[in-house]
This record gives sequence, structure tokens and C-alpha cells, in this order.
Amino acid sequence: MIVDLAAYEDGRRVPGPLALGDVAAACRRPNAFVWLGMFEPTAEEFEEVAREFELHELAVEDAVTAHQRPKLEIYDESVFVVLKTARYVDETEAVEVGEIMMFIGDSFIVVVRHGEGSPLTDVRKRVESHPDLLRCGPSAIAYAVVDKVVDDFTPVIAGIDNDIREVEAEVFSEEDSDAAERIYKLKREVLELDGAVLPLADPLEKLANSFYRFVPEELAEYYRDVHDHVLREIEFVQNFRDLLTSVLEANLTRVSVRQNEDMRKISAWVAIAAVPTMIAGIYGMNFENMPELKQDWGYPVVLAFIAAVCLLLYRGFRKSGWL
Repeated sequence: MIVDLAAYEDGRRVPGPLALGDVAAACRRPNAFVWLGMFEPTAEEFEEVAREFELHELAVEDAVTAHQRPKLEIYDESVFVVLKTARYVDETEAVEVGEIMMFIGDSFIVVVRHGEGSPLTDVRKRVESHPDLLRCGPSAIAYAVVDKVVDDFTPVIAGIDNDIREVEAEVFSEEDSDAAERIYKLKREVLELDGAVLPLADPLEKLANSFYRFVPEELAEYYRDVHDHVLREIEFVQNFRDLLTSVLEANLTRVSVRQNEDMRKISAWVAIAAVPTMIAGIYGMNFENMPELKQDWGYPVVLAFIAAVCLLLYRGFRKSGWL
């Protein structure tokens, strides 16, 4: 349940393990805060944590059940932040979405992660190597987590972009294939990513402008940088949506054109086959007074006539592009 629990004082990690029961004392030290990281806790497991940090019950319920949209909510003594993580699985061309919840107080930050996306082990190591950043308190940890989540959108965007290029090549290739199902699945994955990226723009803009009291002015420029990255990724995702719509329309047009070409070929061959069918039908009516039936040259002449008419029709259809 608990991935890591540590106290930080004056920008440095306090050596030694920290028990959950010692959190309150650690938070009361001057220039100190506590960082607790958790992975997919159950309601029973999170109950003690919520009691120790005095977390709001509504936010606690959201953190346990997950499946929340990205948001930022302010409670009496803390701020609750929900982030959507994304991980691209190339084998299935799927975007796996997870969640990270953060409870940010004046002297603590609790990070709860759901799903496999955006592991935070490297984030803790990176932040601990920058004491100047850690001195800014829990808001610096929040920045590092948000930055990690936003950076992890980049390989997802790259994977979707590569798949869209493959679909474009497939649609406009000479092979008779229908890529509609793959395009539709890609649109679903783009919508998943859009739901993770787009809602971040407004909260990050407020964080970049120091709209919330827990963000010191020295961190505003860091949040502005993350906000710029999010805006760029939103632009990519919106372009993907438009591009996939255009590719789907182009695919449907290509399928329609191929169907029309097939129908023209079928119609041309039916017209050619109608000539011998019609002539054979005439001579199959068993009339006695048909002079050509008693001529020695009647049979070969009729065959030659059928062949000539069929050849002329074939050349005509070939010239018009029907065959």
C-alpha cells in the first residue's frame, strides 16, 4: 500500500524510516513537511492515512474509488488534485489510462496512484537531488508529479501519430482494404487521451498565475512551463481528432469508389455475356422456317458474329475504363 513515506526538512530528506503514527510530529517541525506515496490502496487501507492527515471525506472517497476526471478542488485545510495518466501499448494500439490523486496541505502531500502509467519513483529521486526545489514545500512535489504526468503524454502522442501515419498509408495504398475499424479504434484512443489532457489546461493556468495560496511565486514559472507543454499536447490531440475524421471520410470515399469500379466491371461483363445469350435464345426457339438453319455457312457465321460483337464491346468497355 505505502510505496514510500518520508519527512523533509530544509530541503533535505530526514534520514531513517518514518512511521505513520509519527507524521503529526514530523509535520509540526519548522521548515518541514511529509511526503507519502501510495499505490492502489483499498478503503480500509486508506482509512488510517485519512485520519492521520485529517483529509476531507469527499476527497478520500474519490481517491479510493478512482475513475475521476482531472480536477482541482479546495477544501478547508488541503487541496485535492486529480490527474489522468496515460501509457501507450503498441502491441494493441491502445492507450491505458490511470489516475494520480494528490492531497496537498501546508506541511504534507499524499500521492495516490492508480494504474501502471507514470510511476513516481524517479520523480522522488529527481526532486531529492534538488534541495532548493524541496524548500518550496509540498507544492514543489505537486509540480514534479504534474510535470512527470505531462511528460509521459509525449510517447503516447508519438505512438498515436505513428499509427495514424500507418493508417493513412493503408487507406491510400493500391490494396483493397477497409481500414474503417482501425480508424474508429484510434479515434477512441484519441478521445481517451483528450479526456486526460484537455481538463488540465485550466487548473495549470491558475497554478501558473499563483491563483492558489499554496503555490509560492518562485514556483509559478515552473507551472507555466508545464502549462505550455499541456497546451502543445492539446493541440496535437485536437489535430489527431480532425485528421482521423478526414482519414475516415477518405477511407469511405475510397471504398465507395472501389465498389463503383466493381459494379462497372460486373455490368460490362454482363453486357458482353448478353450478346451470345440473346442469339442463342433466338436459335433455341425451335422455329422451322429459319433459312439460315439449312445453310452450310450459317453456324460459323453466327459464331463469328457473336465473337465480333463481344470483341467490339470488350474494346469499348476497356477504352472507357470499365474493364
